[in-house]
Amino acid sequence: MNVFFKNSFRIFFAGTVLISGMVRDILPACAGAPGLIRDTEIEETLRLWGAPIFEAAGLDPEGVHIILAQSDTVNAFVAGGPNIFLYTGLINKTDNPGELIGVIAHETGHISGGHLIRTRKAMERASYESIIGMILGAGVAIASGDASAVPAATLGGSSFAQRRFLVHSRVHESSADQAALSFLEKAKINPSGMASFMDKLKADNFVPENQQSEYVRTHPLIDSRIKALERRIAESAYKDIAYPAIWREQHARMKAKLVGFISPGKIPWIYDDKDVSIPAQYARAIAAYRSNQVGDALRRIDALLKREPENQYFLELKGQMLVDFARIDEAIPYYRKAIAIMPEATLFRIALAHALIESAHKNEKPLLREAIEHLERALREESRSTRVHRLLATAYGRVGQHNNAKIHLAEEAVLQRRLSYAKQHAQSVLESEDEGSKLWLKAKDIISFIETTKKG
Repeated sequence: MNVFFKNSFRIFFAGTVLISGMVRDILPACAGAPGLIRDTEIEETLRLWGAPIFEAAGLDPEGVHIILAQSDTVNAFVAGGPNIFLYTGLINKTDNPGELIGVIAHETGHISGGHLIRTRKAMERASYESIIGMILGAGVAIASGDASAVPAATLGGSSFAQRRFLVHSRVHESSADQAALSFLEKAKINPSGMASFMDKLKADNFVPENQQSEYVRTHPLIDSRIKALERRIAESAYKDIAYPAIWREQHARMKAKLVGFISPGKIPWIYDDKDVSIPAQYARAIAAYRSNQVGDALRRIDALLKREPENQYFLELKGQMLVDFARIDEAIPYYRKAIAIMPEATLFRIALAHALIESAHKNEKPLLREAIEHLERALREESRSTRVHRLLATAYGRVGQHNNAKIHLAEEAVLQRRLSYAKQHAQSVLESEDEGSKLWLKAKDIISFIETTKKG
């Protein structure tokens, strides 16, 4: 995966912990508070499933982002533009790809219907972590060296905030349902998953509100809505078409990966000892890695690579393991091979860059320049990533390009809403660069944004 906690690299600043694959907070979640997860395999699967739905909705698939938040809570919402936030608790509650696709289609219905929550302008240039923090209303100032390594908020303020920002009206919910069904029909996808997922949530209507799932609390369920959904599904031309086998396998691997990273102790209870499927072996390999069982983890990932030697996700995971087991030089070839197979995998490039920076023990310029190349390319797709800016600041600083380093520290701080700190670095660049130069213009843009935001 592309980032998760462990006692990984000790580089840059205290509190900064990065691991190449899955990304999560390094601190215990406070009362279930969500933290951001980044993972190429899961994101690519969701992108492939979502693309035909977004196209059916008249949206640019490249312009809609699906963001994962780690929380046992069952919920999903749209915020900060066409960004769909999915909680891992919701993914784990689904039994087939159709149920998850149905949720994505429903949230797309909110986007196409303009049911976006009212948010302040600051969200336009905020990291996804900061967006979660703003929405949950905790007012957390994310100030660590790596914003994705900090829980976004505590649930102490979330109840009020979710009622204020996330709860849709019954009219909006029904409208999003009907839009979702239209999108699924146009995309020729079986809509039955929407109904089966709703069936799982029906029981919440009969328990006290404080015991209901967050999804039900923010997406009100009423009998008329459910019946309208079921009637429309019964009329679908695609209701009896099976989901592709590859989708079922992707869904199984997604759930295996999540439980392996998040709850490694549960693996023996979920996967029988006789289960030799790839999802089961995947989960066991990750659980061994998360439990710091070095030999077992490496043996298990090697067994997976023997079955699928060109699987870029297995290659990346082995690179992640080697980095976290302090065998960084050995990890680099695995990252490079994964990127050769999947050049568009931005998170792989970030992971490789991080390993290169860590491997450049004596500030070897070739390794640092290679890291910068990967990170600059990654930044085109990851403009909201505090991690990329922090790594770039580190690499540029180590090759002696200090104003470039300051620009990226400023960009990181803007994403984290630490505007005074960002302005300090940008002002320093303005004072030392020639007026009109590339870096001078970047610094000017940062300061202008900060001043506009403060006025707003």
